[in-house]
Amino acid sequence: MKRIIALAMLAAALAACNEDRSVTGPAEALVPGLAAAKTSDATVGGRGTVYTLMNLTSGNAVAVFSRAKDGTLTATGTVATGGAGTGTSLGSQGAVVLSNDGRWLYAVNAGSNDVSIFRVERGLTLTHRFGSGGSMPISVTVRAHVLYVLNAGGAGNITGFALDERGGARPLAGSTRGLSGNASTVGPAEIAFSNDGRFLVVTEKNTNLVDVYPVDAHGTAGALTSFPSAGITPFGFSFGDDHELFVSEANGTASSYRLDRGPLQTLSGAVTTHHAAPCWLVVAHDGRFAYTANAHDGTISGFVVGGHGTLTLLDASGTTATPGAGNLDLAFDHTGRFLYQLRSGGPITAYRMEHDGHLTQIGIAGNMPGAVAGLAAW
Repeated sequence: MKRIIALAMLAAALAACNEDRSVTGPAEALVPGLAAAKTSDATVGGRGTVYTLMNLTSGNAVAVFSRAKDGTLTATGTVATGGAGTGTSLGSQGAVVLSNDGRWLYAVNAGSNDVSIFRVERGLTLTHRFGSGGSMPISVTVRAHVLYVLNAGGAGNITGFALDERGGARPLAGSTRGLSGNASTVGPAEIAFSNDGRFLVVTEKNTNLVDVYPVDAHGTAGALTSFPSAGITPFGFSFGDDHELFVSEANGTASSYRLDRGPLQTLSGAVTTHHAAPCWLVVAHDGRFAYTANAHDGTISGFVVGGHGTLTLLDASGTTATPGAGNLDLAFDHTGRFLYQLRSGGPITAYRMEHDGHLTQIGIAGNMPGAVAGLAAW
């Protein structure tokens, strides 16, 4: 009986991560004050910009928000990706990402099986759209001139592409690798390069596995090694400064690992958040704090990162902030001062991270569709 109850609770938590608060209609009608912009009108205002992916079947688009010096956001436009979204939750982290220098933006088109590349200047300029090497791309990662896509449709795979200076991409020979099983069975959630570029990591929600692929000097992924997750339903993740890997687990926990020679070494295993469905996770730029977005009750849990990569709750209750229901992806801006929380069927909430890791809400902006996916900030 206890096992049946536990499984039911896990199913509810995972459903919260994948919850769809879909709204139909053109992109400009879904975000008050956010008109369909000409490319040149989606300008970088104030001190930076925040991006999210509308993921609409009627025509995918990136929603653009200018970030002021104080961290507050203003909706400035939408820019079409040229592809199609799915109109439903992608259940992933990393659907839209920026290059390390902030000059390029990459977005998945899960409904048309391709990826869009934008040059970031005064606005977004679409430079290239290319097949993902599989079906239903849900997450991308970039390091230097190499991009990898996580495809969650059909058999599922990861596939690499070489990027060029003009904003183009070509398939990287020998880079396609399978997951631990069929994508519909394993439920992949995110792909990302380790900070040193030596490994690619993929989380598998349904198998409770963390997949690690070595990467050679040419950017080609090697053979997969899968490791059991310390917690149930590994989902979103981020890397720390010293080979640490921090993973959120939809069953209500977060774990940390060390990844420097291939094998994962558990540092903190399944540390409770006291909340259900912590599906997205980010690490502060200084490496001292980590945060999970808990979709079940619309909270954020903060963690103190110890000197050896261990995790301890910042607040005993596990509640560091409460942006509201439907909270999804999290992203820090490039200064590391401001944290943004994406909400399905709701606004983006802006927080200022204080010196002790606590979060002060400073504003909200927009009203995103239920299918929205991914968050990137500069």
